[in-house]
Amino acid sequence: MPVMKIAHLTSVHPRYDTRIFLKQCRSLAAAGYDVSLVVADGLGDEQRDGVTIYDAGASKGRAARMIGATRRVLKRGLALDADAYHLHDPELLPVALAFKRRGKRVIFDSHEDVPRQILSKPYLHIRLRRPIATVVGLIESVACRRIDAVVAATPAIGAKFAGIGVCVSVVNNFPMLGELDAELPWSEKANEVCYVGSIAATRGVRDVVAAMALCDSGARLNLAGGFEGKDLRSELESMPGWSKVNALDYLTRSGVRAVLARSVAGLVTLHPTPAYIDALPVKMFEYMSAGVPVIASDFPLWREIILGNDCGVCVDPKDPLAIATAIDRLARSPDVARHMGENGRRAVKERYNWQGEEKTLLSLYDGLLQGA
Repeated sequence: MPVMKIAHLTSVHPRYDTRIFLKQCRSLAAAGYDVSLVVADGLGDEQRDGVTIYDAGASKGRAARMIGATRRVLKRGLALDADAYHLHDPELLPVALAFKRRGKRVIFDSHEDVPRQILSKPYLHIRLRRPIATVVGLIESVACRRIDAVVAATPAIGAKFAGIGVCVSVVNNFPMLGELDAELPWSEKANEVCYVGSIAATRGVRDVVAAMALCDSGARLNLAGGFEGKDLRSELESMPGWSKVNALDYLTRSGVRAVLARSVAGLVTLHPTPAYIDALPVKMFEYMSAGVPVIASDFPLWREIILGNDCGVCVDPKDPLAIATAIDRLARSPDVARHMGENGRRAVKERYNWQGEEKTLLSLYDGLLQGA
């Protein structure tokens, strides 16, 4: 039987995106598929870890990306003449129908519940959010009913698509075992906590920086990631808690591993917006995989994971004093923090890991191949 040619397409994500490249593309290549990845970053073509990466060219600005990059990614993808196309951005859904018209197998990877996420986008006027979310939801629904399958990043997203009759496989964005293992002996850790990921108001950064001003354990915050909104960083720098912040900007995976190794807790205190309440943030599981206790928002699903595995503390994400109290508790109680960290690592090894999710992804592709 000929080797199935698979093309993953994205006009948004970086070429070494953790979910797309490090996990999905590499897993499929290791399983024997002919895997390509089309990106739009201007960094050129290359081959890496059994995956051929094709560059459709970079765009400047959100509007240019949504129009120009989509067109270029489509053109580059069509030239590959793959058997199956795996799309990772909602703006590529019209592309999905173009591929279906050419008789291709098409999968849409729903990383997030985009219509719900739009409802809390700060750059959209509040009166426009619901109409835009409705239109995006309609496009998503119509397109996904006409393709072969949806890969959902969380059970909640999967349930949404299953509810409209779409073939869906839930492939959680759990960490790869061993990737972030670089633990220092607890006695050698710094008196630091960390937040790793996109930095935005809805992700609780204002409350976290405010909490640092209330901490009296001497702990500092390692803040790693890019700022959403040009004025946000200036605002945070004017807050009293900023004097206890190490602003690290974007980090490589090795940089993330080093920060987690020296931290006594990881923060994931996202606000209770529609996009986050039922989400499974990858940073939470990465903290756990590195043996770092988690300070998380007190959402029902997150509480079940964190308290159920005794691997951290849940707090009101809009209460800086509650966040500060949790930081001080873990900073001052190394035995408690170490025990929680060990519990988190054990939970990832036993359940919340990519090796388990990989089987679901490969099963989906095996089914597509058999039905070809």
